Amino acid sequence: MEKHTIVWRAVQIEITYTPDKFAVVDHIELRTEDRAPLPVTETGYRSHFMGKGTVAHHGGAVAFVTTWLDHEAERTGWRGAQLSLF
Repeated sequence: MEKHTIVWRAVQIEITYTPDKFAVVDHIELRTEDRAPLPVTETGYRSHFMGKGTVAHHGGAVAFVTTWLDHEAERTGWRGAQLSLF
């Protein structure tokens, strides 16, 4: 198991990465400080399973999560926890 802490768009995120979980999948858990939302979770917590070797193929846990968040933010037009009046 690996643990990393990153700051993505001013949100502190703890990443827990378990490669080869149950001998068949990779597992990523994301937790944000103060339960701040992310484009992949409204609650600040996300557990995500994917094919074995996926995270390593994308350069490791930090690179995988950063790319995933950037992709989802772009795809959804996510602007953070800001509320819009219009």
